[in-house]
Amino acid sequence: MAGRRSFAELRARMSPEALAKAEAEAQRLGEEMDLAEVRRALKLSQEEIGQALQIGQGSVAKIEKRTDMYVSTLRRFIEAMGGELEIVARFADHTVKIKNFSDLNEKERA
Repeated sequence: MAGRRSFAELRARMSPEALAKAEAEAQRLGEEMDLAEVRRALKLSQEEIGQALQIGQGSVAKIEKRTDMYVSTLRRFIEAMGGELEIVARFADHTVKIKNFSDLNEKERA
């Protein structure tokens, strides 16, 4: 079809600077997602998450839209998607994993 080109062909024509910028943006997008984006990337429905959390689909939608929530709610949501939540503090010269919340998780399992 006229005017259409494959992605590989378009990418081959990009300058090294443009390629580097596109790669950096793709990396950033892969590192920063909201809960709904993570769920969709894992090909999970709100209904499936709701079943795992024993809540309705509407409640899942509300959780995904929240900008503030309990750490325990976020941890349960991440676990329902098959993940594990870690809280990390980043400083200029080092990174520290905060263990208080993993301790809470182990107490709940007991």
